[in-house]
Amino acid sequence: MTGSEAADCKASDGKETVPAGSAAGGDGAWPSRTYAWYIVVVLTLAYTCSFIDRQVLTLLIEPIRRDLQINDTQIGLLGGLAFSIFYTLLGIPLARIADRASRRNLMTAGVAVWSLMTAACGLARGFWPLFTARVGVGVGEAALSPAAFSLLADYFPRQSLARAISVYSTGVYFGAGLALMIGGTIIRLVSNAPTQTLPVFGELYPWQLTFIVVGALGLPIVLLMFTIREPARRGLGDGDRRAASSWPALRGFLATNAWAVTCHIGAFTLYGIAIGNYLFWTPSMIMRTFGWDAPRAGLTLGAILFVFGTFGVYAGGWLADRLARSGRTDAILRAAFIGMCCGLPLIVSTPLVGDVRIALVLLSGAIFFLALPQGLPAAALQVMTPNPLRAQMTAIYFFIGNLIANGLGPMFAGLLTDYAFGDPAMLRYALAIVCATAAPLSVVLLYVGLPHYRASVLRAGNPGSGNPGP
Repeated sequence: MTGSEAADCKASDGKETVPAGSAAGGDGAWPSRTYAWYIVVVLTLAYTCSFIDRQVLTLLIEPIRRDLQINDTQIGLLGGLAFSIFYTLLGIPLARIADRASRRNLMTAGVAVWSLMTAACGLARGFWPLFTARVGVGVGEAALSPAAFSLLADYFPRQSLARAISVYSTGVYFGAGLALMIGGTIIRLVSNAPTQTLPVFGELYPWQLTFIVVGALGLPIVLLMFTIREPARRGLGDGDRRAASSWPALRGFLATNAWAVTCHIGAFTLYGIAIGNYLFWTPSMIMRTFGWDAPRAGLTLGAILFVFGTFGVYAGGWLADRLARSGRTDAILRAAFIGMCCGLPLIVSTPLVGDVRIALVLLSGAIFFLALPQGLPAAALQVMTPNPLRAQMTAIYFFIGNLIANGLGPMFAGLLTDYAFGDPAMLRYALAIVCATAAPLSVVLLYVGLPHYRASVLRAGNPGSGNPGP
């Protein structure tokens, strides 16, 4: 390695980076294919862990309602606003750090924070302590995805990026499925006694013990994150990074690409409202409608999420890459559009059927097609956005999407159940109404945005499939 190449292997904070060739700013040969996919595996494990910690609440809704004496609207706040409030507020500042400093260190700190705060949920004795702990989970998780997407864009060329991000995005369904299965297993193991007694903490209900165990599972991931090396940032000349990631540069990009950004974020925010309600409330809907207990619902629904969600995400990456190889500039969003159109009738009909077997079949198909676009919105942003702005644009997307879709979204079905129907057993109809409203609007808005997205990709200089790479 020459002296200049050695210099390129140091990040701005002095940490080692993966050499990416002799070109200034990290352009040239891509990092090793094997190591690039190792990074995907590690980040996917971290993302899986984040969704286990985020989604385990969905299985614990009924015992939490009973033990803390709270209603569906408050449950919606715990699942939405409590998690999303600082997840969204901190997303953009943390993304600016990711665009300028060590993405690895930022993500590692995030994993540690959300794991500890998930365990803290298990110590809550009332609504507000639990709300505060859920806020802490959101603070930790805000550090992960913007930095991860930016990192992957420096490990993979365009024609492989959608597949890599789709693999990373399987963490949503790995995590959501494992959250239900792990939670169901723990509840079944401790269900013979009403409470468990632990040193220092005293008596704990089974749902509290579940939070503590799930939080502890994230701590080994912290150690694994230290095996990640920073890649050199591509597409930047020496000294360009800070100027190119400035607020004026970001404002200029948003002004030039206003229609593409508006349609992209608007479509996937509406989509997030539909899928967020569907994933958050379906376990409770099954339990209330068909009389299932939490262990049975957790193991069954968790397996469906794990299997069909994972295959759906992989299918989305495969379809996007196939469309890209055929020469379609809008390949990534076109693949998302196909999945959303196929999933729409399934998510609306699942809550309305009267036979649990039919409901599970519809649920399986819905999860596959809802998962298909999962990694594609973020991948599309990486392609249409200059390198120095990628983490910030991802954070803006997450800021709006999470504030509305994840922050307020789960509350919609709860509000309808509490104040429109006045009956918890009517959750199924509330869920169907929310999905039937948000999902069709998301499909229409995405279709309108496709030509604007194509124009943005061409402006970013990414019209083709890029160079061969991992």
